[in-house]
Amino acid sequence: MPKVVRFYETGGPENLKFEDAPVQQPDHGEVRIKVQAIGLNRAEALFVRGMYLEQPQLPSRICYEAAGIVEAVGSGVDPKWIGKRVATVPSFSMSANGVLGEEAVVPANALGEFPSKLSTVEGAAIWMQYLTAWGGLIHHGKLTKGDFVIIPAASSSVGLAAIQIVKAEGGIAIAATRTSLKKKEILALGADHVIVTEEEDLVARVKEITGGTGARIVFDPVAGPVVEKLAESMAYGGILVEYGALSMQPTPFPLRPAMTKALEMRGYTLREVGNDPALLKQAKQYVYDQLEDGRFQPKIAKTFPFAQTIQAFQYLESNQQVGKVVITVP
Repeated sequence: MPKVVRFYETGGPENLKFEDAPVQQPDHGEVRIKVQAIGLNRAEALFVRGMYLEQPQLPSRICYEAAGIVEAVGSGVDPKWIGKRVATVPSFSMSANGVLGEEAVVPANALGEFPSKLSTVEGAAIWMQYLTAWGGLIHHGKLTKGDFVIIPAASSSVGLAAIQIVKAEGGIAIAATRTSLKKKEILALGADHVIVTEEEDLVARVKEITGGTGARIVFDPVAGPVVEKLAESMAYGGILVEYGALSMQPTPFPLRPAMTKALEMRGYTLREVGNDPALLKQAKQYVYDQLEDGRFQPKIAKTFPFAQTIQAFQYLESNQQVGKVVITVP
């Protein structure tokens, strides 16, 4: 019997339980995957605590991103998927289809192949980060050559993906991070500039970097009071895309700079892309092509064996990592 991970009450990662479960047979439109690696995201850490956009239906499975081999398909699914190496696109309910375990059953439309030159661990570190950044920067932000882009929480997997997309499109990536501990590594990973927000004045530094014009795009997962400084740092006609709420504080609307600079501020999640088949196809092709030619390279911060799942979550929540935390499954 395969082992899976569930939780029966919300709280910290210590609430995650290993269980034996019967082999699942995929229903109509579903596939079963032999899981080899699982990518962790801030979404999962919030989900187990009951603080995510989706509330868990207890007892609940957990995790969005798995890489592995398709073992079986349900009715209505092309049997050619069987035996293929795939990774899952976060476009389903974690409670119903969470992938943390030795096997997972997910909707077939959540499958994405990845270039053969990438390892399975790297395959588990693709779709959440690159598709999230694509939707915010390319689809909504209309990123073009020469754009200045502010990327808070730049050491996260999505932040690093955003840096790579900005560079690929000819923009200037202004990474923001709280302390100087990660500055050197973020620069080495492609950021043009790094602002250490606990040591530097964000508004003044952005004005210095941009020659006084400000940034046209802000791609922010933090929210809370910092949005006022972010708005002050922006160029006329800019767009502030909020895709998270890591601060866990109320987020004001920056009325004065929004009015004087004609700013747009919008909320965004990956579900906007995942729920639109045409948009998802376009985004997946964009990401695949640049993974294939080497312009995109997922950064793995640290791997943990399946037996150390709780420790992997604890490391994720420690904020020590630069890049993706991945669990490997034997």
